[in-house]
Amino acid sequence: MKLYILMIFLTVVILNADENFWDIYRKNTPQKLEKMLNHKLSTKEYWKDYLKDKDLSKGYYESINYILLCNKDLKQIVTYKKDKNYFNKIFSSTIIIGKNQGNKSKEGDLKTPVGVYNIIKKISNIEPFYGPFALVTSYPNNYDKSLGKTGHGIWLHGVPQDKKRDPYSKGCIVLNNNSLKDLYKKIDLKKTILIIGEDDNLMVDRDIIVDILSSLYLWKISWINSDLEKYLSYYDKDFKRANGVDLDKFIAHKKKIFAKQEQKSIIFSNINIIPYPNELDRKLFKILLYERYHTKNYTFNGKKELYIEFKNHSFKILSEN
Repeated sequence: MKLYILMIFLTVVILNADENFWDIYRKNTPQKLEKMLNHKLSTKEYWKDYLKDKDLSKGYYESINYILLCNKDLKQIVTYKKDKNYFNKIFSSTIIIGKNQGNKSKEGDLKTPVGVYNIIKKISNIEPFYGPFALVTSYPNNYDKSLGKTGHGIWLHGVPQDKKRDPYSKGCIVLNNNSLKDLYKKIDLKKTILIIGEDDNLMVDRDIIVDILSSLYLWKISWINSDLEKYLSYYDKDFKRANGVDLDKFIAHKKKIFAKQEQKSIIFSNINIIPYPNELDRKLFKILLYERYHTKNYTFNGKKELYIEFKNHSFKILSEN
């Protein structure tokens, strides 16, 4: 009930209604109010206005405050911190990367991956070869797994204290020890994303972010309405989940769910739209968000990942968790 009251308040604010709060509450059901909100959030006009003063050059971020941008060509890592609507550079360092060029695809190929990863944790109980500690990345992520990529143990780590090492790694990102310590002090691991690319050409067009956010809510509306045809139009023909479920199996499952025509409540929050580097020069993005899904018989509250390709002012989902 508290959530619905909050939604009502937001409806008044967002729709600039002439009626007061209690008139809106009296005349509409919570379900109708949620529908009104979703419609507003699916319009490009709303997002253009909302985003007009925000720095979108590196993507759109609601719950991520730090971007670690790794440039494999320049062998450099740069850290940006979110300050209100802008990202400011707070750290940079040279790095050592994998011996072999290109995007990591299998165990032992001595390549540093290209993509978007979380920093899972800091580990200190490691061999002296890796320096004072290591920051563990989430490679392989769900998209990597859907592509059949293998390997593990991709870290950001330091160097031996008292001996030289090779000028390359087995795939990890290596900083000198002082830089590693400095980086760790300046970030919050839970609010940090690591973007690894072959170059620094990650500038994002503002209109693309507008189109993606609008399409995200149109996709959600089709989901709420159990409009299977519209819902599936957002999925790529080569869609595959990390567990190997392909588009045909996914469609079969969704047909059963949508056939029930259950009344649903789906709320998105903490939305992050992150440019996803790739060797094919496709406009890929990783969407991270928090989803609240509720029907009479099922409830889910948790993080959701979408890996999408931006196409024709909308997107196609390549993989999701």
